[in-house]
Amino acid sequence: MLARANRIVRADDYRNTVRRGRKSATAHCVVYIRSGSAPAGHVRFGFIVSKAVGNAVARNTVRRRLKAIAHERLSVLPGGTDVVIRALPGTIGVPWSTLLDEITEVIDKGLRA
Repeated sequence: MLARANRIVRADDYRNTVRRGRKSATAHCVVYIRSGSAPAGHVRFGFIVSKAVGNAVARNTVRRRLKAIAHERLSVLPGGTDVVIRALPGTIGVPWSTLLDEITEVIDKGLRA
């Protein structure tokens, strides 16, 4: 579970990260990274899982998996970073290791840019 300080909860914060952040895509997700936007040097994550991914059970499963990946990446990311992960249709059938590798690679690449 992510602490409240590590979650994007306001719609404006989602909107700003998606519009002004660096966008990187994988086969199953789109990741937006915006540096210097989170308050007090925290790393914050947000998740967008639409109905195109599946029913409520499938969406919640995908969201829990994305939150677990985000929890693992908290210590690696620099403070003040916002990350929004948008799940694409078909994410529910992806093995955990594949999803973890894809998102980790994209986040690391986004930070180097």
